[in-house]
Amino acid sequence: MRRLLPLALLTTLAALPVTACTHGSSDGPVVVVTTNILGDVVQNVVGDRADVTVLMPRGADPHSFEISASDAARVEGADLLVSNGLGLEEGIGKTVDTARAEGVPILQIGEAVRPIEYRSGKSSGTMDPHVWTDPDRMRDAVALIRDAVIEHVPDIDANAVRTNADGYARELAELTARMTDRFATVPPDRRKLVTNHHVFGYLAQRFGFDAIGAVIPSGTTLASPSASDLSDLATTVTAARVPAIFVDSSQPDRLAQVLASEARVPVDVVSLFTESLGEPDSGAGTYIEMMDSNSLAIAQGLS
Repeated sequence: MRRLLPLALLTTLAALPVTACTHGSSDGPVVVVTTNILGDVVQNVVGDRADVTVLMPRGADPHSFEISASDAARVEGADLLVSNGLGLEEGIGKTVDTARAEGVPILQIGEAVRPIEYRSGKSSGTMDPHVWTDPDRMRDAVALIRDAVIEHVPDIDANAVRTNADGYARELAELTARMTDRFATVPPDRRKLVTNHHVFGYLAQRFGFDAIGAVIPSGTTLASPSASDLSDLATTVTAARVPAIFVDSSQPDRLAQVLASEARVPVDVVSLFTESLGEPDSGAGTYIEMMDSNSLAIAQGLS
């Protein structure tokens, strides 16, 4: 059964719009950001002090999205490029490499916020790029973005950027506190996560969950599970009595539904925004809204 979840949360939170390939009207400094999640974070730090261009459309898959030649040229002309790194943006790796060769300053967030390795599945032993599922690591990212913007963006108002960064970091600390309180309602024997692919390693580490499996046993949505993979996971779900499988809203849930039907316990398939922001009225229009919505859905799904 697919559960429809309440996503309209905390409407009093400040929301700055982030859209794909958003270009400012001025000819001033430009910060280009690969993913829309990081784009929202960068926009909160930069404010209106520079043009923030976000390459990835809302609702897209960061593992597979690609950009046009004109947007690639935009990257190469940026004053600063902010990317997730650690192999997340698989479709634009060459563009990032070209920008680096052209001398564009690049801040890759993933490798700078204490990355961890995948613990299981076909990606085991490689670095996990899904750092944003831990809001404390994103608070570290805010400081990195602040410093990179001040260093590389010409004529930037450094004091304004510092003020923006400090304010947003406080919002992220409050987000961590809210998520901690929500997850405290999940009993210890139900703190087990099954997802469509291995996306919640950092969230599990931060908040004390056990990520016991994924429909696609890999860190990328571009991989495919075998019949034996699904059978093994169904056995795991049954043994652990997992009540919910969490899937990304941008991905088909057919395989998750098959898995749920094969498990010998009642299992809901719950849709989350995990790798991309939603539209402004989706309840996941900003990073903070997305994490609030997801944490509420996870707590409800497992409690």
